[in-house]
Amino acid sequence: MIVACPNCNGLNRLPADRPAAAAKCGKCKQLLFSGAPLDLTSANFAAHAQKAELPLVVDFWASWCGPCQSFAPVFSQAARELEPHFRFGKINTEQQQQLAAQFNIRSIPTLMLFKQGKVVAQQAGALPKQAFYQWVSSYK
Repeated sequence: MIVACPNCNGLNRLPADRPAAAAKCGKCKQLLFSGAPLDLTSANFAAHAQKAELPLVVDFWASWCGPCQSFAPVFSQAARELEPHFRFGKINTEQQQQLAAQFNIRSIPTLMLFKQGKVVAQQAGALPKQAFYQWVSSYK
């Protein structure tokens, strides 16, 4: 499986017979999985959403959004608990307006799940923890 490094965005091949949680980037030697959501931008989005084979769960959010703020701890906890089966990333719609427009974001938070560059699931609004985990896990 091809995984993008959260630090340098370099692509790495993960062997199926080794534990992924301890894997390091071949380029920058940092851990490939930190257990924290990535800050996705126009510069690093393609590496994680299109080039990597690991499913990517994206939270489109804004700092002024109350539901976004209340959902943030659930999203962070999911990154800690569900990596390395999924990669989790956040896109600040105020700072990354081009990405928000590209995916036609009309309300926030909006959750999207990408597999190899394609949106396979979309959910508008914050979800309770159990419902969010169930939604994510149904796309393994």
